[in-house]
Amino acid sequence: MTDATGTLDLVVVGSINVDLVVHADALPRPGETVSGSRFERFFGGKGANQAVAAARAGAKVGFAGAVGDDAFGTEARADLAAEGIDVAAVRTLPGVATGIAAIVVDAKGENQIALAAGANALVDEASAEAALKRLKPGGFVALSFEVPDAPLAAAARLAARAGARVVASPAPVRKLADDILAAHPLLVLNGDEAATLVDLHLLEMSSAADSHGRATGAALALSALCGAPVVITIGADGAIVTDGTTVTHVPGRRVTVVDTTGAGDTLAGVLAAGLAQGLPLDVAAARAVAAAALSVGAAGARTGMPTGDAIDRVFGEG
Repeated sequence: MTDATGTLDLVVVGSINVDLVVHADALPRPGETVSGSRFERFFGGKGANQAVAAARAGAKVGFAGAVGDDAFGTEARADLAAEGIDVAAVRTLPGVATGIAAIVVDAKGENQIALAAGANALVDEASAEAALKRLKPGGFVALSFEVPDAPLAAAARLAARAGARVVASPAPVRKLADDILAAHPLLVLNGDEAATLVDLHLLEMSSAADSHGRATGAALALSALCGAPVVITIGADGAIVTDGTTVTHVPGRRVTVVDTTGAGDTLAGVLAAGLAQGLPLDVAAARAVAAAALSVGAAGARTGMPTGDAIDRVFGEG
């Protein structure tokens, strides 16, 4: 675990969940019950997943969040610490359940997810403040939206005052708070989330018939809103990256898909880690896309998350 001397590259503010996964041939339709072939339990939460991905990629990571005083919470907090993540700002809340995600994964590796927020709904500004005290000058703060706006806005304000950069992954997507916008966050989100965020902020974007064109239009509109780069994931096709002027397509990689759970979190975490380690945006994005491709080869949000060495090997292959 990192110490408290302001040496963290990255602080993640977000959720900690335990994922309860049922594997089935097909995803259930509304009102339908499907039979599953097996059940598995994994540690998750979009914020915690991003933190693990960043830590495995080599960043020194701290976490701000909350768990309940149940067995799930004890185990989830210990798992983050075992990944080398500073958990001093992770609160254990008495009489509260740890957040859980109920996930169904089909034979193609696609998934449906339902969340019960539990302790994640009670993450507060104090946790964010405590974690950011450990951030090194010029570090990065990653915001994950499975927690309330108050700690995210507080982290954004503190980051702006400290000269830290903010990376935001608005999923579940909602309108960005003023304090978050004022921090000029670099956004990381998928195509559907990007389109929704464009609508929520009443932005105009060029129309396009294909997914690449729609992602490009959304990326440019959102970059103008935030005054910062935007990365939009487009599934197996990789990602669209813009700095507000230049638009780049980072192609995906052909892989065998076992489970897509956590692929987006892997990409966001590795991207934040790369930026915090001083990589240019295009290089950090390309490494993040490679890491996301590696992550879908195993069941569970974190099982397939690669180490920095594994990313280097695949990235070096082109």
